[in-house]
Amino acid sequence: MFAMSELWVERHRPRTVGDIKGQRAVVERLKAYAEKRTFPHLLFAGPPGTGKTTAAIALARDVFGEGYRTNMLEMNASDERKLESIRTKVKSFARTAPVPGTTFKVIFLDEADALTPDAQGALRRIMEQYAETCRFILSCNYSSKIIEPIQSRCAVFRFRPLPEDQVRDMIVNVAKEEEIELHSEAADAIVHVSLGDLRKAITSLQVAASLDSNVTRELIYETTATAPPEELHGYFLACQQDGFQPARRRLRELLDRFGLAGTDLVNQLHRELGSVTFFDESQKLKVTEVMAETDFRMVEGGGESLQLDAMTAMICSQIKQGQ
Repeated sequence: MFAMSELWVERHRPRTVGDIKGQRAVVERLKAYAEKRTFPHLLFAGPPGTGKTTAAIALARDVFGEGYRTNMLEMNASDERKLESIRTKVKSFARTAPVPGTTFKVIFLDEADALTPDAQGALRRIMEQYAETCRFILSCNYSSKIIEPIQSRCAVFRFRPLPEDQVRDMIVNVAKEEEIELHSEAADAIVHVSLGDLRKAITSLQVAASLDSNVTRELIYETTATAPPEELHGYFLACQQDGFQPARRRLRELLDRFGLAGTDLVNQLHRELGSVTFFDESQKLKVTEVMAETDFRMVEGGGESLQLDAMTAMICSQIKQGQ
């Protein structure tokens, strides 16, 4: 049994830009900055778990050395998203002199797309005013939520979900270093549930390993609240062949067995729909519309049980009509 006292995500985080796996185009450009020991304002955009925070910290370490934290301010903009935080914390740090031996300091704003428009306006002025002695690294999921004047002042880097083979290789390496027995099917399951998010993949491995050092496919799906593809296909097959009541029972079993919320189940069904071979294109279009409507109703506050039953009834009806 393994304790959760230390997060494996932190233990196995790359320490330098050159150690970062994947994101080859991004890494090559950042390595050039690291060699010159200087860089402009940077904007890292992309999905969670693709290496944005890792890249920012690794670049700062490459430029300033192991004492980089004395010359760097880290803030999560989603926690401190208002104008006052920018005017006080950020401006106070920006106006102080860099550490002796360096020519600038770094302010890293994680989840910068959560900043209010007013806060972004204030940030833009600070970026202008202290450009000589302060560099900003902003990370966000959606660059479209960053105002254009800030984007135009930054070198923009696009981070993409990691390819499945790279996620798998990293997971296998982490398991080896942590002395975990990771079944090949379990590694495939981690790749499946992580969707290119390496942080989620490593966390999934650690959670499973904390229960049993012999990590199996079944354990991964149980601990990640994810239904295996064959179980989701079984629900669609029940809708097609068995009718409403058997399909409804199958859906209840999925919810209970894997501890799924209604929206999670709909999203997982939507993901697997593309690989269902016993629906034709027309049926898949209709089922997609039904799932989208169900998801919207649940998000807006509709009763989960009733909405899922309605979804099942509509899928059964649509499939019958299409045959």
